[in-house]
Amino acid sequence: MPETESDNNYAIRVKNLVKRFGDLTVLNGINLNIERGEIMVIMGGSGSGKSTLLRNIIGSLKPEEGSVEVLGQDITQLDEWGLNEVRKKFGILFQSGALFNSMTLRENISLILQEHTMLDQATIDIMVKIKLELVGLREHADKYPSQISGGMKKRAGLARAMALDPQILFYDEPSAGLDPVTSAEIDQLIIQLTKQLGVTSVVVTHEMDSAFTIADRMAMLDKGRMLIVEKREWFDRVRADDYDNPDMTADQALMRQFLRGDAEGPITERKQSSNYTEDLIGVLPDDVEQTPSLMPTRKVK
Repeated sequence: MPETESDNNYAIRVKNLVKRFGDLTVLNGINLNIERGEIMVIMGGSGSGKSTLLRNIIGSLKPEEGSVEVLGQDITQLDEWGLNEVRKKFGILFQSGALFNSMTLRENISLILQEHTMLDQATIDIMVKIKLELVGLREHADKYPSQISGGMKKRAGLARAMALDPQILFYDEPSAGLDPVTSAEIDQLIIQLTKQLGVTSVVVTHEMDSAFTIADRMAMLDKGRMLIVEKREWFDRVRADDYDNPDMTADQALMRQFLRGDAEGPITERKQSSNYTEDLIGVLPDDVEQTPSLMPTRKVK
């Protein structure tokens, strides 16, 4: 089927995605369309499936059902060579920065260009300077990762992610481990680069201050389900102090607690109602005798 004009508006299309690990379903029928040039924030609590969704989108995992279209190609149907060709069109900022510690910042970025282009070294050197300038690190090009701060490592990782001029940038918890000021600087850098370079940005995070600063639209997951995909303004209304909706659904109440960081609500109640033993080792059949793992060696009188 030929691609329509509306299809061309999407950088990523996830359709009916199901991902299982053994008998555990981690993603259950996920649908998500990400428009070209927007900042999409994917959020959810620990274990919601957001990192697994990201890994399916970049092709490091293959789903059991559904499809993942990246820049018009269903990557679930590609072989390794085809997948690598698509990967050249996007960059990833990993949570840790994932820099090579034995290389300078300049060398970390140069390596990508040396491996994947036919450019001469003089041209590569110019491109490296441009990428480092975009993230404010050109003067630190000859430093090693051990010689710079955590925030600088994130920015260096972002410069490397941009080495091949990608159409999509993925960010995995970009604010994790950073102080509030540095986190705010990273947020502004994401906004600036998205507008300046015209890229599509996909940000996986559970940091709400960051999410509401950068997002055009937001998608929220819970236990492998996609609860909703909406504009940032919709989520702003849900978390507002004066939000009053007597017809609030259970999912909306859950989202409100998560967005506000409230200590009480459906998420807390769900945790409290779960049985720790069942969660730890599974439910034992009724006909199985439950005995302690260690038996006393002496009889108690």
